[in-house]
Amino acid sequence: MRTPNQITVDRALLLYLLHLAEPHRLSSDVKLQQLCFLCALQTFGKGFKGFHFEFFRFAYGAFSKDLDNDLLSLRGKGRIENFTLSDQAQNGVIPLLLAAIEGEEVNEKVKEIMNAVVAAYGPQSISAITGSVEAVELSTPQQPEFKIPIRDIVFHTTLLVPGRIEVQAEFTLPPPWLAKLNAAMGYDGKFVPIGQTW
Repeated sequence: MRTPNQITVDRALLLYLLHLAEPHRLSSDVKLQQLCFLCALQTFGKGFKGFHFEFFRFAYGAFSKDLDNDLLSLRGKGRIENFTLSDQAQNGVIPLLLAAIEGEEVNEKVKEIMNAVVAAYGPQSISAITGSVEAVELSTPQQPEFKIPIRDIVFHTTLLVPGRIEVQAEFTLPPPWLAKLNAAMGYDGKFVPIGQTW
């Protein structure tokens, strides 16, 4: 289960991903889910942790209920309309997040990975990005040599549990930045439990 600090990071990074994807006219939950999944995989592959979303196999690639809840919550707070950032998010959250990232090596690396993933996959159609995700081969810690493409994994099987993945370093923010980001996202420094909106 994600901690309150991890939820704040996830929501801020989700807004950043939507900011990056804006030129590609993101218009689907499916595509957003696949982009976040690919960002998570790429960061883990480089030994870092950015997003803390758990993903399972869905009819259209990977799906995270935590991501879906965060998206709903941010929409409820007026920070997102459909898949477009509000002025409050664009002019409040994004500059704060970028300022918090600047000079922090791990955070800058996670940001670079997200930039690269959105640049590579953002222009793809929903079917193309879903195909890219379904072609990803996963293995288990018990059998690392045995790899299976996601398209061959049974629906509703857990694909990614960040809490179980060992990494060199994690995207983190000090408490003052977390408080500022929470306020900018409309939570006024208060934590909202998963699945709830205000």
